[in-house]
Amino acid sequence: METTHLALFQGKSIRKTIHNNEWWFSVVDVVGVLSNSSDPRNYWKVLKSRLKDEGSQVVTKCNQLKMQASDGKFYDTDCANTEGIFRIVQTIPSPNAEPFKLWLAKVGYERVQEIEDPELATKRMRTLYKAKGYSDAWIEKRMRGIAVRDELTEEWQKRGVKGGKEYAILTAEISKATFDMTPSEYKEFKGLRRQNLRDHMNDLELIFFMLGEASTTEIARSKDTQGFDQNKSAAKEGGDVAGHARKELEHKIGKKVSSRDNYLEKPQDKKLLKDTE
Repeated sequence: METTHLALFQGKSIRKTIHNNEWWFSVVDVVGVLSNSSDPRNYWKVLKSRLKDEGSQVVTKCNQLKMQASDGKFYDTDCANTEGIFRIVQTIPSPNAEPFKLWLAKVGYERVQEIEDPELATKRMRTLYKAKGYSDAWIEKRMRGIAVRDELTEEWQKRGVKGGKEYAILTAEISKATFDMTPSEYKEFKGLRRQNLRDHMNDLELIFFMLGEASTTEIARSKDTQGFDQNKSAAKEGGDVAGHARKELEHKIGKKVSSRDNYLEKPQDKKLLKDTE
């Protein structure tokens, strides 16, 4: 199973995924960072064509891997490993080239360390969220949510659900039943584009998403669901559990759990302080 992660270079996001036990990076994202082009996809298309004409081996060493796009869905994306990205960087005139090479070497080395000590990956993720202004309490819930999500996708994989598109459909079922919104609708509700939806959820939103996914995992196990259709039904049932709980809480507190708040302009901890003043 391929999972999309985000790395930051000078405040800009670069998608990466583990493939053959090493990091592979979205070439379009890297091109966008280095070229500052308003249309990095077209920039890469033109550059790729030129490299092919020159007989360069860079393009042939790229793989198309599933990566999550701004709409929450997974698409085949041109990706290159650390060595491949180094070669692509050399073809793009940019003042960011040298700093990017240093950053890339560091990221690649960190992967080797994480293989030897998996806890390092968790520690680095916590540090990243802390640096971006999230509170310790929020980070704990976010990290727990990641663990719950990983457990669910591992269960889906064992039960014959194919990654990428099918995972996205099942996740949409859970989200729709939990919040009355699919992830893409939820992102629109919050005014997000390529950003990770869960990184812009408040504590209660994270908790109910966790409940929906954890419930789906347990239902799949108890019913021994197999294949996409059976697991789609389990996803709906798991989301219903969280949806009923959400509605009950909303009835008790007299307000909606789902919030339009996002952390695009103000860090999560600053919004939290404002809300409690």
